Amino acid sequence: MARTASKSLFTADLIVPAIGDAFRKLNPQQLIRNPVMFTTAAVAVLLTVLLAVGQDGLTVGFKLQLVIWLWLTVLFGTFAEAIAEGRGKAQAVSLRATKADLTAKRLKGEGRESENVPASALRMGDIVLVETGDLIPADGEVVSGVASVNEAAITGESAPVIREAGGDRSAVTAGTRVISDEIRVCVTVNPGQGFLDRMIALVEGAERQKTPNEIALTILLVGLSIIFLIAVGTIPGFASYAGGSIPVAILAALLITLIPTTIAALLSAIGIAGMDRLVRFNVLAKSGRAVEAAGDIDVLLLDKTGTITVGDRQATEFRPVGGASLAALAEAALLASLADETPEGRSIALLARDKFGQSAQALPDGAEVIPFTAQTRISGVKVGGSVIQKGAVDSILRANPGLDKEPATQELRRITDEIARAGGTPLAVAKDGKLLGAIFLKDIVKAGIRERFGELRVMGIRTVMITGDNPLTAASIAAEAGVDDFLAQATPEDKLALIRKEQEGGRLVAMCGDGTNDAPALAQADVGVAMNTGTQAAREAGNMVDLDSDPTKLIEIVGLGKQLLMTRGALTTFSVANDVAKYFAIIPAMFVVLYPGLGILNVMKLATPQSAILSAIIFNALIIPLLVPLALKGVTYRPIGAGPLLARNLAIYGLGGLLSPFVGIKLIDLAVSGLGLA
Repeated sequence: MARTASKSLFTADLIVPAIGDAFRKLNPQQLIRNPVMFTTAAVAVLLTVLLAVGQDGLTVGFKLQLVIWLWLTVLFGTFAEAIAEGRGKAQAVSLRATKADLTAKRLKGEGRESENVPASALRMGDIVLVETGDLIPADGEVVSGVASVNEAAITGESAPVIREAGGDRSAVTAGTRVISDEIRVCVTVNPGQGFLDRMIALVEGAERQKTPNEIALTILLVGLSIIFLIAVGTIPGFASYAGGSIPVAILAALLITLIPTTIAALLSAIGIAGMDRLVRFNVLAKSGRAVEAAGDIDVLLLDKTGTITVGDRQATEFRPVGGASLAALAEAALLASLADETPEGRSIALLARDKFGQSAQALPDGAEVIPFTAQTRISGVKVGGSVIQKGAVDSILRANPGLDKEPATQELRRITDEIARAGGTPLAVAKDGKLLGAIFLKDIVKAGIRERFGELRVMGIRTVMITGDNPLTAASIAAEAGVDDFLAQATPEDKLALIRKEQEGGRLVAMCGDGTNDAPALAQADVGVAMNTGTQAAREAGNMVDLDSDPTKLIEIVGLGKQLLMTRGALTTFSVANDVAKYFAIIPAMFVVLYPGLGILNVMKLATPQSAILSAIIFNALIIPLLVPLALKGVTYRPIGAGPLLARNLAIYGLGGLLSPFVGIKLIDLAVSGLGLA
């Protein structure tokens, strides 16, 4: 399956603009959104001033190095955010190309008379004609006609899809191309408000807001910074008591080495990259909150039609009754379906031709079509003096009262019961008042979906199919698809009640759907995944849109949500462990002169107090760009329990965060002292 092309992390067309953006993000109005990095910038400004006017016994060269490395720390943080945003902007450029130069054939009335206008001139309610080879100029609903549409520009999937008036496959998207037939489309959005416009804004990060988890973590980081600020602020008093003094520049630099600059610098990049990874998997998330919630989903509700099944019932079998031959039933079914343009009608004609050698492509001259109506629930044809009828079993029997007493009727009842128990829908066929048999219409379960639901089960997610079918049919399809439970004869109110019941039990609920009747449930669910093939109402209600219209995509969505949470947790663990290690690594070296008792803790034997603080500042700056690839790519997710996952993260990122400062700072100290930099 095609995917949005993934752009390499570090290419010239990403790095060069990101460098410029990193400097622009030094604007205090932008920097204040990250309090820890704002504090780092404020300290850098203070040391820059002290470099010019300070007389504190420190060499100019030493203070200059501190200033340079502090500003680099801030720049590395803004660069991480800029390169994450840059990847989204690169996608937006290609999406904008899809919108370029779109024109429309706006209809002037009921006929075919139209005028060519720019797509930007279209307004909600306009009707446009889209013919073979034309690009669809705006988001809308098909109001007449049926056509094959190539949506590769949006979904990356090369296989065309059918779009037709009525039902749940009527929505079309601007920039996709009609490759056969023609359709009339009613525009459903005004300029600048279409699906493509929102997608461009989202991948650029313009509408990305901090999630609750991100806000909570920011508060934690600010709290830790305040604690270390108080701790560092009390040091001069202790130093004076011990008969010495510590320069302000050293204290300011010490503060930066102790506050959680690493995770603060990467926090925004992690969130942006999480949504970016989802977009690259052809899922559009309307908020970072939805991506995070996906990582904690307990229950998945799926609409049957178009989600678990392919959406259109297909004829799979002819069952003759009353001594009628299969050939006679197939011929009658074909003739009754030649004028039936519904997906079911087309599938009946296809089955008759492919498996039973019927060759008729059109009705013979003089044939009279019997149109389907909601009242009769019968369609058919009058041809050659015969009347062929096709429709619901009860409707056919009502239309032919004498059939009730025929033996073939009892046989038909038995066959239709078998079809219903198998999860299918029976249609009866009669010719000149005589029953010929039944057509088995089956909801086709999407290929591989049973195995995918098994994967969700392993991840601890319970799957529930929701359908308007009767319980017998629902049970059959649920068993074939492999879902854990089902809700039959469900109304929109029933779906809402089920979601609320699960949420009241403390569970997070995801809902997959594609129809207008799914919209309330999609809006209520914690994660509402609308199929791109669905209606405009469904796509508006969901907080995610699956561009491939694959309901099992939730496996990847959940995995990406968990990956986002794990990445944030892993880097937070690393950063906090880093700060603890730096505290014990450099404090003894810095204050052993004032407090000789600290000598026993000076296990690293750093060269001098100045070398210790400079080495820590350099390490503090360099660790940020080294972790940028991990922040953008994310920690690898494996479906394991919470306990083993926590143990794994503590072992890798907790232990790594503790050990890396001891190794890194010691190596930098050797280089700094060896080169005489401090």
